[in-house]
Amino acid sequence: MTSTSRMIRTAAFVAVGAMSAFGLAACSTANPSDGAGADGSPVEITYMHRLPDGEGMTPVADIVEKWNDENPDIQVTATKFDGAASDMILKLETDVKAGTAPCLAQLGYAEVPQMFVKGLVEDVADEAAKYTDDFSAGAYGMMKVGDAVVGLPQDTGPLVYFYNATEFENLGLAVPETLEQLTTEAATSAAAGKFIAAFTPDEALYWLSAQSAAAGDTWFTTEGDKWGVDAEGPGSQRVAAAWQGLVDNKQVVMTERWGEGFTQALNDGSLIGHVGAAWEAGFLLDSLDGTPAEGQWRVAQLPDFGAGAMTGPDGGSGVAVMKGCEHPAEAMEFNAWFNTQVDDLASQGLVVAANGTPETSEKMLRQFGGQDVLAELATASANLNPDFAYAPGFASLTKMNETAAGVPTGAATVADVFATAQATAIATLNDLGLPVAE
Repeated sequence: MTSTSRMIRTAAFVAVGAMSAFGLAACSTANPSDGAGADGSPVEITYMHRLPDGEGMTPVADIVEKWNDENPDIQVTATKFDGAASDMILKLETDVKAGTAPCLAQLGYAEVPQMFVKGLVEDVADEAAKYTDDFSAGAYGMMKVGDAVVGLPQDTGPLVYFYNATEFENLGLAVPETLEQLTTEAATSAAAGKFIAAFTPDEALYWLSAQSAAAGDTWFTTEGDKWGVDAEGPGSQRVAAAWQGLVDNKQVVMTERWGEGFTQALNDGSLIGHVGAAWEAGFLLDSLDGTPAEGQWRVAQLPDFGAGAMTGPDGGSGVAVMKGCEHPAEAMEFNAWFNTQVDDLASQGLVVAANGTPETSEKMLRQFGGQDVLAELATASANLNPDFAYAPGFASLTKMNETAAGVPTGAATVADVFATAQATAIATLNDLGLPVAE
């Protein structure tokens, strides 16, 4: 996984003590800029990011240079943070308190609400409203906390369905278009010794919450100054029942996503389908290069989990306006421009949150049999549940993974995983001093 796409995996969970005084109004709306360069000098904006800037990618510095050349009144300096995501969050907190924070910084979506309640980001809802039509509604919603908006989305991780088209044809399988069809085709496939999905306990937190979102659920809401939590809604129940049936009937591969078992099942041809995040397209099939399976796989939209053409978020990040930024309007102007440089950002390995379709790389064309993969992923990004967002302390819900580890052995059910999410979310919000609605 790329450092950016998995930024939210390593988000620091930092106890913030009693914060009920913050409630959901921890940050006031940023004052509009008093105008660039009253003395004729340009406005200076700083931007801290964790984009990889790897070989063959359009460097962030080059993208920013284009902006600077075209906007002499607003000059941007970008700096790359090379440490862990959690270290960057701690640095930002220290810098905000010292008054030395950058105007803009890249945050994983799961980090946004906690940064907000700690008073580390600005509410720029009025400025953000100018750019809503440029981005996936679901991704835009990830930058909101209640009615506040702290910046703009950059990349997304919608769930999609990967499958081996050759094996599907050989077995007479249909690409599943509904959750019910997924379970039916899984039974047919398993009878032939093949599996069209894998249950991955180490991904439970984001993977299962995203499926709940795809089924139409919203886990966190704000009700006045209180948080509402519902991780066991009808969508979660539907998802739990489907996976439990597949597990009980031994019709899926049961292995950790980031362990050797997943790659082995992929390489030996027993795993021929996978519900995964869109960003996995960049590396999922690398181990099949040069084998007979190269070029056999395709990507499709996630099957209908009960809410129509909708998917849920598994990864991604946005660019927030940090507390104390002196020129929020100009910062947001650059923010909107930068995050709509679709082809340049796609070169960084991102599934871009902005509307538009970047060009699919030669590598993806080869691995996916000539399919225009990024066009399919852009559709998935547009189909993100617009109402699903995280809450402060969401990273603490990794207890879901611990519960999910018991599913393959029968020590826990899939429904237990969602029950763990419900209990842990409420306990975490209470520990943070944030009121929870009954």
